[in-house]
Amino acid sequence: MVRTISLSDGKKIPAVGWGNGTQGIQKSGRKAIDLGVLALKAGVLHIDTAQLYGTEKETGEAIKEAGLKPEDVWVTTKISGSKVQNNLESIRENVKESIDLLGFIPNLILIHWPKVVKDGDVAKFWQHLEALVEDGTLKGCSLGFSNFRPQDIEAIMEVAKIKPVCNQLEYHPYVVTHLDPVIKVQEKYNIVTQAYGPLQPIVSHPTGGPIKPILTRIAEKMSKETGKKVDEAAVLYLWTIGKNVVAVTTSGNPENIKKMAATEDLPDLTKEEMEEIEQAGRKVHYRRYDHMNEGYPKVDLPEDI
Repeated sequence: MVRTISLSDGKKIPAVGWGNGTQGIQKSGRKAIDLGVLALKAGVLHIDTAQLYGTEKETGEAIKEAGLKPEDVWVTTKISGSKVQNNLESIRENVKESIDLLGFIPNLILIHWPKVVKDGDVAKFWQHLEALVEDGTLKGCSLGFSNFRPQDIEAIMEVAKIKPVCNQLEYHPYVVTHLDPVIKVQEKYNIVTQAYGPLQPIVSHPTGGPIKPILTRIAEKMSKETGKKVDEAAVLYLWTIGKNVVAVTTSGNPENIKKMAATEDLPDLTKEEMEEIEQAGRKVHYRRYDHMNEGYPKVDLPEDI
């Protein structure tokens, strides 16, 4: 059974997604198709792509080669084109190019980050996207954004007729304190968080930090209880999903993609395990990507303890 998370527009998004935006997959052609097919056949029925990644065409091809139809897979793409202007026709042209490359209208389209909107008027940009949903260009497509700060969200909510369903952010235990202000605004408007980089505490933090021994202990316990090999990455996926956050990982490693898919067969973390990981994570601040540093409050926490 595929875990899902409910969005405010009534749709259900698979809680685990494979992204094709990592280095080595972006603009890689055949490799992006092959890895997409692998992820889909392993049971990950959620692909996260973007204009910036140069993998929209390959996303559509992977679905075909996996023997699936677009309606069988949740596909998210992002407006990240450098030439898009803040007017209806420019945004229409931008969106149609993505649809043509994919071969279908995606389930969800995001504004990749606030600076995509060159004049800074994210509210006007949002209204143009709404018009494209209403005129059928983006028929049935949900709308959201990525790397949006509280002020960006509030600007959109002042005008939105179609409510944003999600904000895709770097999200893991070492940024939860930093994200408190934006998560508070999202909860106010029933906006779901999507996590990119949910495994950063174990793949890029120099030591793994204070949550590392906790993840290891829980992984060993789950391995004994389930009879399956459970690692720290699986525990982090389960923690992310347990927070009602969509976990999106970009991996070019076939074995890691298969392990990601196998998370679906594992039980949820207990309330106590969820809390223990979060409280340890809140003791430090470590961020892999520098998005949201401008015009957003910093936190006075060490990177490690």
